[in-house]
Amino acid sequence: MTGGQRRNGDSPMTVSHVDRHIVDVHVLLLRGTELLLTRRRGGAFDGRWHLPSGKLDAGEDVLTAAAREAEEEVGVLVNPDDLTHVHTVHVNGSGPEPRLGLFFAAARWAGEPSNREPGKCCGLGWFDLHHLPDDLIEYLAAGIDAYRQGVSFSVLGWSDQAPARDV
Repeated sequence: MTGGQRRNGDSPMTVSHVDRHIVDVHVLLLRGTELLLTRRRGGAFDGRWHLPSGKLDAGEDVLTAAAREAEEEVGVLVNPDDLTHVHTVHVNGSGPEPRLGLFFAAARWAGEPSNREPGKCCGLGWFDLHHLPDDLIEYLAAGIDAYRQGVSFSVLGWSDQAPARDV
């Protein structure tokens, strides 16, 4: 229960700490056996490969967010109905707050991918899904690897880490 909920008419419960998580959406744009990656510019992950991705905005569902991020970052139009959820990872340590990373695959979109955020991205590349570059951001590498293995859920960076599993 959260701070404002009541149980059987009781007074409100007191919550000393509410743990908040960021929700990230990641888009695997697939062209046959190739995957589109973007190379980050600046910040802690400068020069590292990444997927088109971003944070869920207030009032936005995850499919709309994933389609929005694909358009904002690489200029392709993805119909949210063409996105398939392929993995969720619960991550601790990939930033200041824990996060849930939702990975969606798309094999159909309109437009040719291009770098739409040159201030945040210094390049795009198509890579064989089974021969990805070594300098992938770890969080993304874990999600992509789980997708390749058909695993739908994993945890990363928690002290009592449960193994990745298909649910």
